[in-house]
Amino acid sequence: MKRVLGLILAASVSSAAGAATDPRTVPTKLEPAWQTKTRDVFKQAIEIPSVHNRGEVPRVAKLLADQFRAAGIPDSDIHIMPYEALPGDQTAALIVRWRSPHAVKKPMLILGHMDVVEAKREDWKFDPFVFREEDGYFYGRGTFDMKNADVATTMAAVKLMSEGFKPDRDIIFFYSGDEETRGQGATLASTKWRNLTDAEFGLNADGGCAWYDDSFRPRGCGISMAEKTFQTYFLTTRNPGGHSSRPRPDNAIYDLADALEKLRTHRFEPMMNDVSRAYFEERARQEGNSQLGQLIRAWLANPKDGAAADAIEANPLEVGLTRTRCVATMLSGGHADNALPQSATATVNCRIFPGVEPTAVQAELQKLVGPNVEIKPDPNFIGVPTPASPVRADVINAVTSAIQHFHGPQMHVFPMMQTGASDGSFFRAQGIPVYDTDGSWGIKPDDEREHGLNERIPVRAMYDDVLYWEMLFKSLAG
Repeated sequence: MKRVLGLILAASVSSAAGAATDPRTVPTKLEPAWQTKTRDVFKQAIEIPSVHNRGEVPRVAKLLADQFRAAGIPDSDIHIMPYEALPGDQTAALIVRWRSPHAVKKPMLILGHMDVVEAKREDWKFDPFVFREEDGYFYGRGTFDMKNADVATTMAAVKLMSEGFKPDRDIIFFYSGDEETRGQGATLASTKWRNLTDAEFGLNADGGCAWYDDSFRPRGCGISMAEKTFQTYFLTTRNPGGHSSRPRPDNAIYDLADALEKLRTHRFEPMMNDVSRAYFEERARQEGNSQLGQLIRAWLANPKDGAAADAIEANPLEVGLTRTRCVATMLSGGHADNALPQSATATVNCRIFPGVEPTAVQAELQKLVGPNVEIKPDPNFIGVPTPASPVRADVINAVTSAIQHFHGPQMHVFPMMQTGASDGSFFRAQGIPVYDTDGSWGIKPDDEREHGLNERIPVRAMYDDVLYWEMLFKSLAG
């Protein structure tokens, strides 16, 4: 996932004075033997550079498959599915079914992804693909996004199998191989491979939950139940051009700059759904009578209050949560320094509020910039709007029980909407509701390092995650 939960969850949820206990110093309750097993598999996973175009994802799939196989899952229920993520990029997905001997409910789907973003040795303090433990953290590319959760969900299932636990519904594990690029694996799994993945609902482990502030006070745990639609558009201006010694009154680059200035100041209509309303109700509670708290309550009372929504999004913790947002991300134009530009193009990435059609956003952008700017969607990826997942009491209760087991009642659990995108959106689009949650936790949301330098996870958080998923499996399939 383009993981963006941390900053959103960075609201103060405790008014208690003074610093609380550093959770990294609290011993994990995972037995030493299972710590050793988990660490070994985690180390192997981190040291496989499963980056786009390296062809290493199948090795991660085999590593995880071997754990399920050794625990007793038959080969007939273990599927390594090769596919092409992008032209020339061969990868694979893993689908494993843990069958119930007496299923009384529809299956539950567990989602994750095995690919990671590139990491350059010269940028890091150490080799990003050499597993490292230091100062209470595990370091390496993928330690937080998201081989930690791949390993935790796998080891939790393996542990329960070793203890003789029999689920009352099939539990299906789906780990894709290209979530960080185009999501082709999730597209296939939710459509062509639906016979292997069909489920009542899914839990997406690609979403960290509990967070602490600098003083180790709980900041909260959001369960993502909705995602914005990812869509890129190309804005192009054209001109006859000419010699640079004879400037024209019109200019493709200037025309594009004018269009981008209109985009910069444009605000789409504020919107709210059940998930975002529940999130902001919790945020209003957290903020109390602060200025932000008052603004949130004003907007909850009147979702058409654009001024309140604007003020809310002026807070860096809440950007992107009240409406569709579009932003310019790349530029190109001209062909020579002594020639007037004949064309200029801007790449504009939009994160569209759930349920809104990308064609409607394109039409609004076109009206904004005028007829002389050509707007086309990225032909390689056409976004599909996905509905918000319904708020399920069983999922909320199971997550709350498990999270508060480790972090206490001060760690509030609440629904939220992702501003980023994940594999879960492809399943929501096909009618399988998905809930993004994971038991791994972090310190200081502004210290998130997934996709960045020196990625890490607290050691205890890795081990707690195994126990977290064990609790969820027991609660939702027991």
